[in-house]
Amino acid sequence: MARSFDLVVIGAGPGGYPAAIRGAQLGLSTACVERDLLGGVCLNWGCIPSKALLKTAELANKIRHADDYGLSTGELGVDFDKVIARSRKVSKRFNKGVGGLFKKYGVNSIAGTGVLKDAHTVVVTDQDGNEETITAKHIVVATGARARTFPGIEPDGERILTYREAIVDTDRPDRLIVLGAGAIGMEFAYFMNAMGTEVTVVEGLDEVLPIEDREIGKEVRRQLTKLGITFKLGTFVDNVRRDGDETVVTLKGGEELRADKTLIALGVSPNTGGIGLEDLGVKLERGFIAVDNSYKTNVDGIYAVGDVNNLGPALAHTATAQAHVCVERIAGHHAHDVDYSNMPSCTYCMPQVASIGLTEEKAKEQGLTYKVGKFPFIANGKAQGAGSPEGFVKVLIDPEYGEILGAHIVGSEATEMIADFAMARSAEATAELFIHTVHAHPTNGEAMMEAVAQALGQSVHI
Repeated sequence: MARSFDLVVIGAGPGGYPAAIRGAQLGLSTACVERDLLGGVCLNWGCIPSKALLKTAELANKIRHADDYGLSTGELGVDFDKVIARSRKVSKRFNKGVGGLFKKYGVNSIAGTGVLKDAHTVVVTDQDGNEETITAKHIVVATGARARTFPGIEPDGERILTYREAIVDTDRPDRLIVLGAGAIGMEFAYFMNAMGTEVTVVEGLDEVLPIEDREIGKEVRRQLTKLGITFKLGTFVDNVRRDGDETVVTLKGGEELRADKTLIALGVSPNTGGIGLEDLGVKLERGFIAVDNSYKTNVDGIYAVGDVNNLGPALAHTATAQAHVCVERIAGHHAHDVDYSNMPSCTYCMPQVASIGLTEEKAKEQGLTYKVGKFPFIANGKAQGAGSPEGFVKVLIDPEYGEILGAHIVGSEATEMIADFAMARSAEATAELFIHTVHAHPTNGEAMMEAVAQALGQSVHI
């Protein structure tokens, strides 16, 4: 007989495994189906291992400037195999951690590929071809997304790579072309440059990190150019091909760029194919599963959270937030809607980038009146003492009510600092309240307070 559950989750990434754990915590008999490694892309090939690699890159660049701190180290050596191995060790630890949490809370972990047979039935096929049928009152699809490719711009897994191959590749290229200057592209560009690779970034738009405030992108490009990274902006790619041990990127107009390897970092596509959605009539929008604010699809009993659905930015923390709301409502609990206008965005190259709310460009598009406050880290004691004076904090403040419309940070601790602005916006704190909240001295966080004070004409340090 088929095993039966209250809740079945397909996918164990940052949307799937929290959904399964939360369901079990709320008393639902729960199973989670995963065809690969627990933790999904984020824990195994994305968020977590990339942060391990980026910390190595940051440390390498600090060591190269050890003399600035009065230290002598000699020439820096890079054991690239060991660099990659460390990141894999970190990922493996978190992969095991998800398995431990499943055991702790009683989630049934089922290895295999899950396909929807009907609105309450999933057929799971393991790697040996064995099938198991399981049923559930509620099914949450959390199958995530994969690297986006285009005709003529397709990976071969050896020389033309996506993040999934690049994150585990121990063969460091002498020359790398990165297609796309979004978060993934910029992070890999920074890392590989720090490891000694000659990096060229190609971006179709006219600035890096195009979803961020334009001043932020400009500053990141300026700092990474200093490190030796080459940028070709406003440039589209016609095709990518192999030529022996090289890759050849042909740009629109005919120019060719050659490198040992090319990384495709052109966004993501949802994993909606081959899991039975079409047969059940589940509505898709541009390939994404259409859901409401409770993550219900148009088919009763089927839900979707994370990168696979049509709501919110494709971020790990978006998926986790959606998972909590979805499952808590399935269990009959009250849960607030996810506020996508208050979803932080982070990029972990150095300088780091973090933002929340409106960019100045978006504020102008909406015809809003606002005041701008900026404070540079070069005027911040902690940043200067730490040898990281690059970047600044920028805020947009509504002059009538003091609402923090948007906050943008480029600097060494940006991704940690953004939570302060996220909490302030979530609590609807005014700019006046923000600057009257004492920030410890000396900290990078003081720059946030100073930026808000500058918008209000009250800064005394700039």
